[in-house]
Amino acid sequence: MNGVHKMQNGGSGGRVDWVDYAKGFCIVFVVMMHSTLGVEAAAGKDGWLHALVEFARPFRMPDFFMISGLFLAQVIDRDWRTYLDRKVVHFAYFYLLWMTIQFVFKAPGIAAESGMLEVARLYLLSLIDPFGTLWFIYLLPIFFVVVKLLRRVPWPAIWLIGAALEISQINTGWMVPDEFAARFVYFYTGYIAARYVFALTADAQANPLIALGGLAVWAMFNGVMVHEGLAALPFISLGMGLIGAAAVATVSSLLALHDVFKPLRYCGRNSIVIYLAFFLPMAVSRAALLKTGIVTDIGTISVIVTACGVFGSLAIFWAARRLAANFLFERPARFWLVPEKERPAPRPILQPAE
Repeated sequence: MNGVHKMQNGGSGGRVDWVDYAKGFCIVFVVMMHSTLGVEAAAGKDGWLHALVEFARPFRMPDFFMISGLFLAQVIDRDWRTYLDRKVVHFAYFYLLWMTIQFVFKAPGIAAESGMLEVARLYLLSLIDPFGTLWFIYLLPIFFVVVKLLRRVPWPAIWLIGAALEISQINTGWMVPDEFAARFVYFYTGYIAARYVFALTADAQANPLIALGGLAVWAMFNGVMVHEGLAALPFISLGMGLIGAAAVATVSSLLALHDVFKPLRYCGRNSIVIYLAFFLPMAVSRAALLKTGIVTDIGTISVIVTACGVFGSLAIFWAARRLAANFLFERPARFWLVPEKERPAPRPILQPAE
């Protein structure tokens, strides 16, 4: 179960192209969700893109977490210092940096409404309760540590506990326990079932017509369940999350077979860049479009804001590289626990698409 998997459609640098496609799908859907719901909340009504956002809800985050766990078996036995450096400090650096950046933009509004003490309170609160859109990279290090601590425990017991947590639909009002309960089972499934996920994508590439038929059936089923309001029910949500994650992996493997949509793969390769920075171009474009009234259709505005969020974040990334501001998206050496010469050599076979 914890062996190295054979690479399928490897891209440059030993990456797995279908994994990058899957991450591309997920990050675009994440930006679309925040953009659409933000536009609709500001406008006071829903647009036609809302239906697609709801269609993706059962599988959007389950797939993201499953993909994040796929390559864990390759590094979980590293010494704790190296492991914490790569799987905890790495994400903690970006969370603290971009949480602070978001506060710089949001603090004036908060201060005007509630005063500077509220700004300070919310900033300190964000150290224990993830701020805004950044909860995903706050939660990932927790998952990495929990799985390493429990790696000697029989996997069926851990999986069943994770499934029970998801089914229980815990709602404490605090982001960490609520999202841990809702998402851990998908991350752990990626870890323990990686070989089967890779086998699924290999079969899809070997039998594309059968794969397309299965995807058509899944799409109809997912759409009906969402439309009827059944997708979020206990037990059903777990099944739909797992099936939906498998469907995204299948779609991604078919795209990778001929590499037909490279921009999406590029988004997947840089998913953390988009995730960190999309809030700014999203917020700016949303405010500009709603204020000017140049476009009046809510669905169209949502599409434009989504595109601005994705391409705007990439533009920030490209500008950062040109302006020697690499620290925004690349952890500086002084924040590494393990010096360069002590870091494990990268494996040439597979690399996680982070």
